[in-house]
Amino acid sequence: MDVRLFDSLESTNKYCELLDLSKVEEFTVICAREQTAGIGQRGNCWHSAAGMNLTFSLVLKPVFLAFERQYELTKAVSLGIADALEGLLPNDAVVRIKWPNDIYIGKRKVCGVLISNRVAGQSLSASVVGIGLNVNETDFPEWVPNPVSLKQAAGKALPLGRVLEMVVDGIALRYRQLAEEAVSGSFGLDGDYQSRLLNLGVEMPYLYRNTAIRATIRGVNRFGHLELVTHEGEPIVCQLKELVFQGLTD
Repeated sequence: MDVRLFDSLESTNKYCELLDLSKVEEFTVICAREQTAGIGQRGNCWHSAAGMNLTFSLVLKPVFLAFERQYELTKAVSLGIADALEGLLPNDAVVRIKWPNDIYIGKRKVCGVLISNRVAGQSLSASVVGIGLNVNETDFPEWVPNPVSLKQAAGKALPLGRVLEMVVDGIALRYRQLAEEAVSGSFGLDGDYQSRLLNLGVEMPYLYRNTAIRATIRGVNRFGHLELVTHEGEPIVCQLKELVFQGLTD
């Protein structure tokens, strides 16, 4: 694992956009002690106190994965992070994936993920996986929605280098599983991913296209769309910006 550490970057993902990824070794990590303009899902800002947390981008080259199956990479990355965090937390900590790829401890957000894929023909050529992980910060600004850190969940501070190593190793294990499954044509990550989904099988309030509903998450389809059924029995298939989890702010 090649780790390139910077004191400060505007955004590790933006930095990677300037690189010729064909010349960058797979599993290279671009890590910043401070991000001045970190980006989250849907263009949101990602807050991270300098030197307290992990903000990094991981370069992958999933050339084995067809463009139409790119959501399998999201599953592998999310599961790898969740696996790693479970190894750092007490046994009673519940790590969940909030669709599509945010990582939660209980009902609070500990990690955000932003994946940018590059395509060559019908397959992916490279992917930049941006990760913001709350590690040792405990005093978050009021505008940050329902945050939690590993320190708060574990009851102790954790060494950033060790956490980074475990998270990248966790992703690597699931990534290798994905590569094997892509060759065989039988994708098996789905069961593990769906079992970790936040609110799976539980009727909860949501905003769907700005309309309040009660619905139950049933799973995620092969294209990464969230499948629910409303209280009235109506099936719904949601794309990313169509659904807001009530009580949880993205």
